[in-house]
Amino acid sequence: YNESTIAIDGPSGSGKSTIIKLLLRMYDWGEGDIKIDNISLRNMSAKSLRESVGYVEQHVDLFDATIKENILLGVKDEKAISNNDIEAVAHKARIDQFYHRLGERKFETQIGERGVKLSGGERQRVGIARALIKNPDILIFDEATSALDTENEKYIKEAIDEASIGRTSIVVAHRLSTVQDADIIFVMDKGQLVGSGTHETLQTSCKEYQALVAAQG
Repeated sequence: YNESTIAIDGPSGSGKSTIIKLLLRMYDWGEGDIKIDNISLRNMSAKSLRESVGYVEQHVDLFDATIKENILLGVKDEKAISNNDIEAVAHKARIDQFYHRLGERKFETQIGERGVKLSGGERQRVGIARALIKNPDILIFDEATSALDTENEKYIKEAIDEASIGRTSIVVAHRLSTVQDADIIFVMDKGQLVGSGTHETLQTSCKEYQALVAAQG
């Protein structure tokens, strides 16, 4: 795996989420192939794929439990995860920025049904910590900032940058502020790949990307 950040951009309905569903084997494909480390996803077990990929969606599903229990959701051997491990992912996910709201109970804080006691940005950070706790080789952020205000988007962008160190990250977003620093950006339009390159390159070579920039200017 290479340490790189790949962004997928494009208007609503352009096919961004379809690509992610294919990567996660939510459904199969007809032609071509999808590989991780030269191994076709068709030849990978579901267990191997889940261990390799961490996924943070637009609306993180949280449960009426503690922050710790929500972070450890899906971890098979919870006893192997120390408090130091949780502290480390909390820092990377920027949960430590709202410790002051949690009080002495910290990770044992009950967050209510669907995480009602947390803000949208705080819920996203718990979702990032959940993805990080299993130390995946690939992280996928699927519109993880789209429902957030500018301030919270900044915090989540910081968390994405920190979480991406040492692994491959795939960032799906329509906000340029989220994708413009990626190593390569793939631009989708009407189900087709219409451009690829850096933010600077695409501004001069891809009319669809130019339109996205103009719309958010």
